[in-house]
This record gives sequence, structure tokens and C-alpha cells, in this order.
Amino acid sequence: MNIPQKTISHNFSMPIFGLGTWRMGGDYVKNTYHDQEDITAIRLAIESGITHIDTAEKYAEGHAEELVGKAIKGYDRSSLFLVTKVSEKHLQYNDVHNALKKSLERLQVNCVDLYMIHGPSFTVPIEETMKAMEEIQLQGFAKHIGISNFSLERLKKAQQATSVKIVAGQYHLNLKYREPEHKQILSYMQDNDMIFIAWRPLQKGLLSETASSLMDHLCQKYGKTPSQIAINWLISQSNVVTVSKMKNKKHLEENLGALNWNMEKEDIKKLSTDFPDQQNISDSVPIID
Repeated sequence: MNIPQKTISHNFSMPIFGLGTWRMGGDYVKNTYHDQEDITAIRLAIESGITHIDTAEKYAEGHAEELVGKAIKGYDRSSLFLVTKVSEKHLQYNDVHNALKKSLERLQVNCVDLYMIHGPSFTVPIEETMKAMEEIQLQGFAKHIGISNFSLERLKKAQQATSVKIVAGQYHLNLKYREPEHKQILSYMQDNDMIFIAWRPLQKGLLSETASSLMDHLCQKYGKTPSQIAINWLISQSNVVTVSKMKNKKHLEENLGALNWNMEKEDIKKLSTDFPDQQNISDSVPIID
């Protein structure tokens, strides 16, 4: 399948849908019991057309990156869009450089397409962190840089601290959890030429199970599942892309069915305003101002 891309200035494009690797190889602790299953899932995604793979150094103590590195071996590196993230614990100047060096070793690549700060530090000055992030891009170890889970004010301060463009931000957003909308982060990124990467688009499967007359109507109208409607709602919005973990072929194929078709604008608006039980605060990583 051909997965469309979204493009902003600064020569930056990324696929609208990608594979997340959170809890591959463990959660915050390394677990090798399902390594082959995880590697197979990553390769299946690539074979199905997915090129955007999202990981992080703190996923399974770096083991998720190791699994990605093993899974992508033999594939054309230039065809892949690799994203990894530096932990909030490693945001001092030298620590950022060392963290990326180790991530590249685990991934078995020379550079990543996007290197992101996984979350803000409340002790390390943002200027110190961004100096390292800027150097990493200028030295060619990351083609672009981004942030994750920053408040709007922290995002603005991060951009002010570097001459390099922050091209993307990653946040918890789906039909149920709408904190980035509530705090004007989404609209700010759209207005300032940044890509918004939504994680947990299906809320751990909850959105595929949530019953509502609106969702039932739209599923019938478009001949799609709730999961496909939920993902399509995200990628229908300006500058928004998303990632989802998919460990089996059925889940992968269903999610890919969310792509390459369009809902009517009125239906997108109805989902935005009328979807039941919307929450203004994330259930997992609330944004701290």
C-alpha cells in the first residue's frame, strides 16, 4: 500500500500513518520473551507499506530500538522514516549526545529522520537541551528534531532557544482524549507549520468498542469499522499524522483500511464536536504547564 505523506516547509515530509513500538520488548523494563514476534510484526508492517517506525530509548530500556534495528536489516534504509526519542532523564547537553549515539548503535543506523525530546525537564534549562539538539541536526545525526508532551509555553521556549526548526510534536490525541485541542497546542502547531503526531489513536482498543449512534451511523455510511473511522478522523485534520502499535496481520490490515479515502467535512466536524465522553486531560501523560 502507498501511504500518503504530509509536507511542511524546511524540506520536511512524513507518512500520515506509522508503526509505534511502545511495549515491544517490554514496557519500561526489557523483556525478551516475544522478540521474534515483535520483529515479525515490524517486518510485516514494512512489507505492507509502512515506512514510518516510531520508537524511543526508554521503551524497554532501549530494547525496542534493538528490535527495530534487527527488523529493518536488509531493507533499503532510504525508504524508511525512523523516529526515536531521548528520555527526559538525559536532557543535559552531554547526555543528549550520548543518548543519541547509543540509540543509533541499537538501531544500527548512522542517522534518524526525526529525533525528539520525549518530555520536558523541570531541572535542565531548555537552552542547554536545544543546543545539543541543534548540533545533532547540523552534524547530520538526525535529519530533523521535534518534541513530545510539551506544554504550549514550553514548546514556544524550545523553539526560541534554537535556530533549527522544530518540525514536529508528539501528543496523546484521539476522539476521546482531546487535551492538545483544549490547550491550543494542535492549533498552534497547525498555524506554525509543524506536524502533529498523535499517539494512541485508538485508546488501547477502547474506540473500537465504544458504542454511539454517531459512530454506528458513520460506520454504516462509509462501510468502515470504528477503528478506521477514528484513525481517518485524525489524519483528515491539517498537519496531523498518527502512529499505532500493530502486532498481528488482522489489526494491521484493519488500520491500513483507514487510509486513502475521505470522510465528508460535515462528518469530521460532527466527530470533533459530538463524539461522546470527550476528556480534556490525558489519561496517561497529562501536559503540565
